[in-house]
Amino acid sequence: MNPQTTHALTTAAIIALIAWRLYARIKRNIGRQRLSHVRPWITLVLFPVLIGLIAVGTLSSPLKEEMLAGGVLLGIALGVLGQRLTRYEVTPEGLFYTPSAHLGIALSTVFICRIAYRFVVQGFPSDGGFATHQPITPLTLVIFGTLAGYYCTYAVGLLRWYFSVKRSAPSQPATDTQRS
Repeated sequence: MNPQTTHALTTAAIIALIAWRLYARIKRNIGRQRLSHVRPWITLVLFPVLIGLIAVGTLSSPLKEEMLAGGVLLGIALGVLGQRLTRYEVTPEGLFYTPSAHLGIALSTVFICRIAYRFVVQGFPSDGGFATHQPITPLTLVIFGTLAGYYCTYAVGLLRWYFSVKRSAPSQPATDTQRS
């Protein structure tokens, strides 16, 4: 196989993988969901670590630091709004919540559009190869900060709801079917 064919197949595979993961994420974030006991904790560990690593990388640029911080603050505000728009359910099958579809679609659309823009600008130069490395832009930092702030705030809200339900539930002896 020649290098151009290999490059085209690799690019197609990457696009398919990204499209599949974005579809799965959007589908998972819109509609009724069972509360996971693990996912909020992963979110509360992963995103602050990523924010910290990116913040260290932007120390030489005050504008980028401010954009990242502004995005995080915007994400926190959207996370609080998202919590208020969420419908919570306590059922015999478990704990469920339904996040705001409008907010989820809006955040996902902004994220997808930014990925598509960066991929088109960086990934399809006239010579057929990938462009040289482009530094992360302030707009990308705002979008990432917004998503990270939103997901962390939302995870905190889910955990607060879980612990309030757990506190208010009458204590029952644990059986094999009640453990999760």
